Amino acid sequence: MTIKKVVIVGGGTAGWLAANHLGKALSYNDEVTVSLIESPDIPPIGVGEGTVPQIRKTLSSFGISETEFIRTCDVTFKQSIKFVNWMDKKEHGENNFFHHLFDMPSKFGEDLTAYWLNHNKGKMYGDMVSVQHSACEHNKAPKSITTPEYEGTLGYAYHLNAAKFAKLLAENAINKFSVEHVKATVTDVLLTDNGSIEALMTKELGKLEYDFYIDCTGFESVLLGKALKVPFVEKTTELLVNSALVVQVPTQEDDEIPPYTLATAHQAGWIWDIALTNRRGVGFVYSDNHMSDEEAKRKLDHYLEGNPFKLTYRKIPMKVGHREKFWHKNCVSLGLAQGFLEPLEATSILLTDFAASFLADRFPKSAENIPLLEKRFNHVMGYAWERVIDFVKLHYSLSDREDSQFWLDNKKKDTISDTLTARLDLWQQFSPQKEDFFTKFEVFDYDNYLYLLYGMNYKTDLPVLTANYYKKAEEHFTYAQSIAEQLNQRLPNHRELLNKIKKYGLQGV
Repeated sequence: MTIKKVVIVGGGTAGWLAANHLGKALSYNDEVTVSLIESPDIPPIGVGEGTVPQIRKTLSSFGISETEFIRTCDVTFKQSIKFVNWMDKKEHGENNFFHHLFDMPSKFGEDLTAYWLNHNKGKMYGDMVSVQHSACEHNKAPKSITTPEYEGTLGYAYHLNAAKFAKLLAENAINKFSVEHVKATVTDVLLTDNGSIEALMTKELGKLEYDFYIDCTGFESVLLGKALKVPFVEKTTELLVNSALVVQVPTQEDDEIPPYTLATAHQAGWIWDIALTNRRGVGFVYSDNHMSDEEAKRKLDHYLEGNPFKLTYRKIPMKVGHREKFWHKNCVSLGLAQGFLEPLEATSILLTDFAASFLADRFPKSAENIPLLEKRFNHVMGYAWERVIDFVKLHYSLSDREDSQFWLDNKKKDTISDTLTARLDLWQQFSPQKEDFFTKFEVFDYDNYLYLLYGMNYKTDLPVLTANYYKKAEEHFTYAQSIAEQLNQRLPNHRELLNKIKKYGLQGV
């Protein structure tokens, strides 16, 4: 059977990202239609407001103007995640911090990791190996108004208004790729005798039949989880955080906008703080096995300096883990329907974009293609999920905090995977090399691990430096420092650039 009718069930960021990826990939074939069914009765979760640099390539490939995106989605630039108090305060000081930067380390020449390990001159790792550290600390933008769209002097991603982003993606998919937008509420899923999905029953339009189904129904996983009964694999023994209190905090027009996500650790989790152009999105993430909801509210009040606006917090329970399979018969899950981890490192949008692109790259033309592609997709996504879990876990296992049971429990060996344990053992002897990450399906790579390991002062045996390497490293370090000073003079203030983009726009590509 030829696959001619494809449907995405569920909107939001996940659904409309999928609609653009599939709409574009299948637009060459006039016989194939892509529809998206969105219920008017189900509000989006709207938590994910941070992205990673890959999203620039994605949006550009969809033909979305970066200027329009920035203007319509309350966008700010994200060059880093600044981690505060993830290390012991007595040992490293109150408000100790490090940056997970988006520029590659040591991009001007010699790798400075060995140099930093031996001779760091009291500098933080990120500050020694990247000019972006200084730019972030000075609230600089990653580019100038004359820099073309999606290009940057420094690496960057975005903070955004998730609801407005979904709307922009929807308009693009409908207008550019002819995706049909169906407003209806799915009430039942009908199966064939062989266990595939036959049709959807809707409240407004009755029975709707398609050939292939994409489940973007969020935590409910209406198709893959409920109808097809694919089990959910919990990861609560590895990742202990399972709850969040979220709130939107109003800001003033002239408030500084940090060009990074702020991630501040507390005794049972951490707080995200994302500045958009007109508000801050704040989330208090915690383990309710280590902290009560009432205590979490008190601590969020304290973080917000007494909550002077008397804002109401919304609690979001986190079902931590992922589906045992991500593709079963004629159904693929994406977004929260695949699974969910705490929003550290913007993993949700990252995995959604990765999975949707991977699916679109080799979409089945007929039912006969499904078994092979299903096996391939499940293998790749299973590996990607496990390595993302490792990377999130690394933040906790590296910490030397011992001020609460939460941090002690996170360092127990039975909460750390064998793969991550083996890597950490290796990296005690040798600093990470690119060869340690042997597949492109590992969405956090060599540079991400370097920033995290050495931002948190991981102890690696000191490498022996040759006189030639030391000389080159000294020259590179001196040159990088001068570049950092020049950029701080040349790059505009973050809010200044955003105001100019709204007024003048960026150069088209």
